[in-house]
Amino acid sequence: MNVLLAAAGGALGAAGRYGISLLPWRGDFPLLTLCTNFLGALLIGFIVGAADQGRLSPGWTLFWKTGVCGGFTTFSTFSLEGLTLLEQKKWLLGGSYVALSLGLCLAGVALGRRLAK
Repeated sequence: MNVLLAAAGGALGAAGRYGISLLPWRGDFPLLTLCTNFLGALLIGFIVGAADQGRLSPGWTLFWKTGVCGGFTTFSTFSLEGLTLLEQKKWLLGGSYVALSLGLCLAGVALGRRLAK
């Protein structure tokens, strides 16, 4: 049953990530991935905060945290895009992207936990 919960959540998360990738955006800065990772960080912070307070069952926590967030967030894509910008010697763009991703995602988890309270 746990595998099915994680798989169902993962499918939902992947569909959400794909949906965001269809938004019209042009430019070198990977804004859609940054937004996806921030939203995923916000969501996982909220889920953990709610689970810590006993407001989510272990099954729903697995569905949302492992499934949806695992399928939705794009850390591997972020890593590839950041490295590609740096390899292209787009230092300011690449450095900004990496720093913003880290800072916003840490802030998103903290904010998500706070919102869950």
